[in-house]
Amino acid sequence: MSLDRYVRQIRFAPFGRDGQERLSQSRALVVGCGALGSVIANTLARAGVGKLRLVDRDFLELNNLQRQVLYDEDDVQAGLPKAIAAQQRLVKINSEIEIEAHVADVSPANIGSLTDDVDVIVDGTDNFETRFLLNDIALSRKIPWVYGGCLGAEGQSLTILPGETPC
Repeated sequence: MSLDRYVRQIRFAPFGRDGQERLSQSRALVVGCGALGSVIANTLARAGVGKLRLVDRDFLELNNLQRQVLYDEDDVQAGLPKAIAAQQRLVKINSEIEIEAHVADVSPANIGSLTDDVDVIVDGTDNFETRFLLNDIALSRKIPWVYGGCLGAEGQSLTILPGETPC
């Protein structure tokens, strides 16, 4: 992987070349590819995360387009699942990283395989059942995870470092 495309990040002293190299070796799971998850996935891909695993069960609708930045009318017309449309777009943005898409509900049956080999879990979902499941697996496997959510004009986020911060 060429680091030339990340020269601006590398110039940022607190991050530097070592940070960029570590990022290029890291693996992130993004659960939920809606408004929040699509922005997160976009940012991670552009930043050069080494492997990006995307999971979402939903299909695109026209009313998603004003807030979900990775998608367009062609994706809606094609009836694409969000995870697949996100993967297709992100590969065009950064072809040097590995991007894996899963069209699925996150459940106790698949959470183990979805979190295998990831360094961080990012929760872009909008339901507590999935959030509690992510918390449980993150704690048991000692995987840092971040959740964010918004309602109306307010938002919040929380970073959980198992064994270091409250969950």
